[in-house]
Amino acid sequence: MKHLSILVPDEQTTFGTIACIVGSYQVFTEANSCFERKGKSPVFKVDLVGANSNQFLNNSAFSIRHQLSVTELEQTSLIIIPASLIRTYDKSTNNNKLLIDWIAMQYKQGAEVASMCAGSFMLAATGILSGKICSTHWALSDKFREMYPDVNLRSDKLITDEKGIYTNGGAYSFLHLLMYLVEKFYDRATAIHCAKYFQIDLDRNMQAEFSIFNGHKSHADEVVLNAQKFIEMNFREKISMEKLSSDLVTGRRNFDRRFIKSTGLSPLEYLQRVRIEAAKKMFESTRKNVAEVMYEVGYNDAKAFREVFGRVTGLSPHEYKSKYNKEMN
Repeated sequence: MKHLSILVPDEQTTFGTIACIVGSYQVFTEANSCFERKGKSPVFKVDLVGANSNQFLNNSAFSIRHQLSVTELEQTSLIIIPASLIRTYDKSTNNNKLLIDWIAMQYKQGAEVASMCAGSFMLAATGILSGKICSTHWALSDKFREMYPDVNLRSDKLITDEKGIYTNGGAYSFLHLLMYLVEKFYDRATAIHCAKYFQIDLDRNMQAEFSIFNGHKSHADEVVLNAQKFIEMNFREKISMEKLSSDLVTGRRNFDRRFIKSTGLSPLEYLQRVRIEAAKKMFESTRKNVAEVMYEVGYNDAKAFREVFGRVTGLSPHEYKSKYNKEMN
């Protein structure tokens, strides 16, 4: 039987930490029970694992006592990192540093690791994410890129899977990661059972439709900041990036390079994201049809608008409006 370690940080926690721990324990316990009812052996022995035997999570309203400490557990098969307030190794409490070091050691010994929501920061603090893809809550993506530029952040993805490391997007999307893991380590039938039992959608893999684009501006490049401001004020017009870079007295290649370094997006991608965010808001709050919204946000090619909107949100313009505008239903 494999071993599953659900981490229980003793400090730097949120209510989301509790939800991730409890949800993970419930889902994997039910998956094991499902296997047992079919006459199969459980896949995992599930334990709540903390830094040492004397501490337990105490989050004002709720407390969780772990079952094992990392000093008592030499080897595990899968580690689940819940959401937390941990951002970097140097800012972590001593006990959470023990957990971070233990995760890195276990991964090197062959364990797989899954992080939930802001747990990606704790995962990145181990160093094992360097050069790999991951996701996190869309609202934390700018901060994550700033702190861990060597990680390939894909905040549009609800779930990522690379070299034994699994991550998910924000908040309660950890439930979709749990379904993904159950299917991977048990089978499709067990994942379907758990999805029905806990009433969770299967096969959701994008969080793009939930994101709100604000544009990363916590950088010091004045040229890029001025370009961002211009794009956000004039996105309805036809914008020439060649002219914009010239107006800002910088060459086009240098302009593109600085823009990508500061925002994580090319100038054209930034313009597209601004336009699509404006379109989303119109779809959510007005009765305007797709063509009207398309023209208002600066597009005159319906095919191009649909392609960009679908790439950014994972939905067609009509699907998005139908889903988020009650007046349409």
